[in-house]
Amino acid sequence: MLSTEKLAIATRNLRKVFGHKIAVRNLTLEVPRGEVFGFLGPNGAGKSTSVKMLLGLVEPTSGSALLLGHPAGDRKTRANIGFLPEHFRFYDWLTATELLRLHGRLYGIGSEALRKRIPELLDRVGLSAHRDKQLRQFSKGMLQRIGLAQALLNDPGLLFLDEPTSGLDPLGRRLVRDVIKEQRERGATVLLNSHLLSEVEVTCDRVAFIRAGEVIETRPLSSFENDRCTVMIRARNFCEQTLAELRRWAGSVCVNDGRIVLEVNCPNVYPEIVRFLVERGVEIFEFTPQKLSLEQRFLEIVGKDEGL
Repeated sequence: MLSTEKLAIATRNLRKVFGHKIAVRNLTLEVPRGEVFGFLGPNGAGKSTSVKMLLGLVEPTSGSALLLGHPAGDRKTRANIGFLPEHFRFYDWLTATELLRLHGRLYGIGSEALRKRIPELLDRVGLSAHRDKQLRQFSKGMLQRIGLAQALLNDPGLLFLDEPTSGLDPLGRRLVRDVIKEQRERGATVLLNSHLLSEVEVTCDRVAFIRAGEVIETRPLSSFENDRCTVMIRARNFCEQTLAELRRWAGSVCVNDGRIVLEVNCPNVYPEIVRFLVERGVEIFEFTPQKLSLEQRFLEIVGKDEGL
């Protein structure tokens, strides 16, 4: 267990009840500083309520939360937090520059600093050419970009991104990935909530799976490297006896379209499988391990009956 000074987020038994409904049951999290942390769960799992409690926007029913070493909702700490909500509503009569200037003043950033910071951010999110355009003329993707810019305005030590790639094309999603990488490199902590699990998979250091308002598993993404995976083997001259003997390494063995498909629990056994097949006279044309995607793991951990 890390000390609170080394944690960007630390919660203990955080709970929120609305009337007779338990929105968040028992949220216990530890997110080290400088980490990109994925917060994953089906719709209605309590992710948004959890984030709102961390930001001090919703009062918890019980439990505790520390952000950057201070209680959630602490005013000075909030000045060091950036937030891009999933459903943001900006004043659409403002231009991009005016919006960032307004938010900068709310953060207490001086006029001289904003004159330098705003053009840098607009350039970073690809909106320099639209700096004087009203937000009501922005597309969904452009609004997402300006939302990201306002979340970065104060160089936050802790950044909450809720569905940051919503409405973005592949270039926009690449931009978000690059921005998250830059935040990690400068030492900031990012909590990422996204339904695009492929984006989480290439971005995050660790992920937490939440269901019914409670974290059911937290794991580094690197730990999945040695997990169970599927191996597809294109070969000939194999027989039923050979397939049966493959079960010493595989949880399941089947033949699909003339290909042998194995579910293997550990990649360290790949050389043994190849040697075994060659010794049995099997001619191998292809041996392709296929890792389970984060989406497949999500369904296994959270449950297939839950919606993404």
